[in-house]
Amino acid sequence: MIEVPQAIVCESCDAVWQRAQLRPREVAHCSNCGAELDRHPGQQERRLLPLSLASLVMFVVSNAFPIVEINLRGMRSQTTLLGAVYALTAEGRTLVATLVLATTIIFPLLQMGVMVWLLLPLVRQRVPRGFAYLVRSLQMLRPWGMVEVFLLGVLVALVKLSGMAKVIPGPALWSFGALTVLLTVVLAFDPRGFWRMASAHGTPGDAGAAA
Repeated sequence: MIEVPQAIVCESCDAVWQRAQLRPREVAHCSNCGAELDRHPGQQERRLLPLSLASLVMFVVSNAFPIVEINLRGMRSQTTLLGAVYALTAEGRTLVATLVLATTIIFPLLQMGVMVWLLLPLVRQRVPRGFAYLVRSLQMLRPWGMVEVFLLGVLVALVKLSGMAKVIPGPALWSFGALTVLLTVVLAFDPRGFWRMASAHGTPGDAGAAA
C-alpha cells in the first residue's frame, strides 16, 4: 500500500507543515507566505484520462496531415511536421531539426504516454508499475514540451507569408491548436495529486512496483 507522507514542505518558503485531510474542492495554503500547499484531487483522474486520450488522437492527426499548403505562382507546396524536420536536416540544420523533433514530437508524446500509463490503472483502482519513477519523469518532461511555441511560430510565419503567397491552413494546423489547449489543461494537473490517488487505490504488493 502506497502511503502519502504526512509532512508537506512549502515550495515558496520551505516551511514544513502537517498534511491536512482535505475534502473535495478544498485547498491548503501556507500560513507563512500564502502559497498553495496541497489540494484535493477530487475526480480529476476520471476527467484527465479522456483528455489525455484526446490529446493522443490530436497528436496523431497533427503529425499525419499537412500543416499548411502554400500556392506561389502556380507552384504548390505542403508539408507535415516530420517533413519539416527532414527538410531542416537536408539543409544541414541538424541541431535545429533535433530541437524541433524533441520539443514538438518526442517529449510531448512521452508526456501524454506517461499520463495515460498512470491514469488507466488508477481509474481501475490499481497503482501502475513504476509509479514513483513515472511521476518524477512527468515533472522532468514538463519544461521540454513546446507545442505551443511551435504553433505560435507557425502562425507568425503564416502571417508573413500571406503577403507573398496564397496560404491554405491544413488539417494539422487546426489539430495543433486543439492539441495545445488539451495539453495545457492536462499538464496543469499537479503531479502531487497522483500520490493521493495512489494512496486511495493502492493495493498490497504495489509498494514494490512504485518504489
